[in-house]
Amino acid sequence: MTQRERIALGLLAQHDALTARELAKALELPSVDSLHPWLQRPLEWPLVRSTGRTQATRYFIDPQLVRSLDFSSSTTLKRIEPHRLLALIVEDVGRYPLTRISEIHQRIGTEIPRSRLRRSLEQLVREGTLHQEGARRGTRYRLP
Repeated sequence: MTQRERIALGLLAQHDALTARELAKALELPSVDSLHPWLQRPLEWPLVRSTGRTQATRYFIDPQLVRSLDFSSSTTLKRIEPHRLLALIVEDVGRYPLTRISEIHQRIGTEIPRSRLRRSLEQLVREGTLHQEGARRGTRYRLP
């Protein structure tokens, strides 16, 4: 394993999951395209997994590998599956009607990137699962 690959694996192990953009920033690379030599072989081996596309691709250490090493770490919502995040948001808004994104973010977990939460809220509004009232900072969400 090359030094680059070891460094990338170390960063992923420390942060549980990183987007391509976050990993490139942590490695001080000029662009996301520069990640290829750092992750090509670990992705081919069963060490690193990825979800998503382009700059939003999330990289993480294979959960089976972590389990087999008996590595203890705290539970996090960083890699929560999209459908589970949507269900969590709907449940939260059901309990706390007319709530803001910052309040939802605080309650369900600040380790989830706010941009991901915002995209999920926009999707739920488009689907008609949630209603949006107000604009910009005054935006509040409720069930229909």
